[in-house]
Amino acid sequence: MKESRSDCTTILVGKKATIDGSTIVSRNEDSSFGACPKKFIVVEPKNQPRTYQAKLSKVKITLPSKREALRYTCTPDAIGDKGIWGESGINSENVAMSATETITSNPRILGVDPLVEDGIGEEDMLTLVLPYVHSAKEGVLRLGSILEEYGTYEMNGIAFSDKDEVWYLETYGGHQWAAVRIPDDAYVVAPNRTNIDEFDFDSDDTLSAPGLKELIEKHHLNPDHDKYNFRHIFGSSTIKDTRYNNPRAWYVQKYFDAELPYGPEEQELPFICHAKRRISIEDVKWLLSSHYQNTDFDPYGPGTESQKKRYRPIGINRNQEGHILQIRNDVPKEIAGIHWVFVGPNTFNAAVPFYANVNDTPACYRDVSGEFDLKTVFWLTRTLAVLGDTDYDRYSELEASFEEKVVSACRNLQLKADQVAVTKKNPVKYLTEINNQMAEIDLNEATKLLGDMVDVGGNHMKLKFDLHD
Repeated sequence: MKESRSDCTTILVGKKATIDGSTIVSRNEDSSFGACPKKFIVVEPKNQPRTYQAKLSKVKITLPSKREALRYTCTPDAIGDKGIWGESGINSENVAMSATETITSNPRILGVDPLVEDGIGEEDMLTLVLPYVHSAKEGVLRLGSILEEYGTYEMNGIAFSDKDEVWYLETYGGHQWAAVRIPDDAYVVAPNRTNIDEFDFDSDDTLSAPGLKELIEKHHLNPDHDKYNFRHIFGSSTIKDTRYNNPRAWYVQKYFDAELPYGPEEQELPFICHAKRRISIEDVKWLLSSHYQNTDFDPYGPGTESQKKRYRPIGINRNQEGHILQIRNDVPKEIAGIHWVFVGPNTFNAAVPFYANVNDTPACYRDVSGEFDLKTVFWLTRTLAVLGDTDYDRYSELEASFEEKVVSACRNLQLKADQVAVTKKNPVKYLTEINNQMAEIDLNEATKLLGDMVDVGGNHMKLKFDLHD
């Protein structure tokens, strides 16, 4: 049985929709079980495999030579017994990739093109694609060609970006795929369902597997009369979608447009959206940490027990790592790629803006294992989340203050480093040290937060007795 990280949420933003002209690809990696320790590393071309073999499906694929490979950041599993699961990264050409968002399907397409048990999956995709592409579109085409040749055993959504473009690719059945370029002035929120809706085969902003249109016609897959809506053709419209998937998309869309005329269970929420204001990194992180705040559906809110359990939140105990892959357009290319990382449950962590043009990562993010260790940010964050969940109202302001301190300090450090890095003969070495300083800020403030929470919580333990003597 294949393993699936079936519980992610993706947010994509075009460069004219962001506050600073960056492109943004972001996602939570959520597991379907307990802790799945994640680390943040750099992979050099010399360490990229020449022959790749998956742990789960056992598929074996010959890769381009190491001379053709690019350096890249990624956030793989710390243990590695079930494969790499690279998940997110930015390569040395400032191409970003996030893989994957598990999506839904239906028996019609699965009957036409069944899943391939010995094909590729989420475990493999980043390693197979990101080191070899020089643009977002090239990433789409490389992954598409691999899907056509080897097939896949699961349905996924994958995002790519460079400084100009953001693309979102979905897989359908065993070998089919389609991709859409997100308009520069738009954003997308993609929960765990088929998300692409209306698709124009003749547009310069779409790509698809050869013969996909003919396959749809031949096998009578299209329920609509005069358009191609891939959510209708390849996706689902289930009761589970109304409780598990649609509410997450609704909450994000409602955040950017309070007048949104849809409810949380709406099956026809739009794929391409336009915010009423420019979108910041802080907006994206807040949404990836959200749990229906200011609604009756907030698990920490005043609603009834039934309301609080009705919908699956975005920020959840099963968040393992989150990333915001930012490619900036207002700085030189040497410092343009920023791999924002946050690990553990998002309600109790902070996003750190690590430079991608580095040759190593901070020890407290890199040296993670399956053993509990408060010297690593992953395990420290999980500890904060478990304690914070016991009395959210008591601890939430402490967490908010912590997050503001960390992000403010790191942004200030980044502002100064941007100015210095361009004067350095070896910016890689300098940026690697700046990343270490950012990680130290995060680790120190998170440790202080834990101490503050223990101090405050200790006064409210049930195991107490006042003598008044």
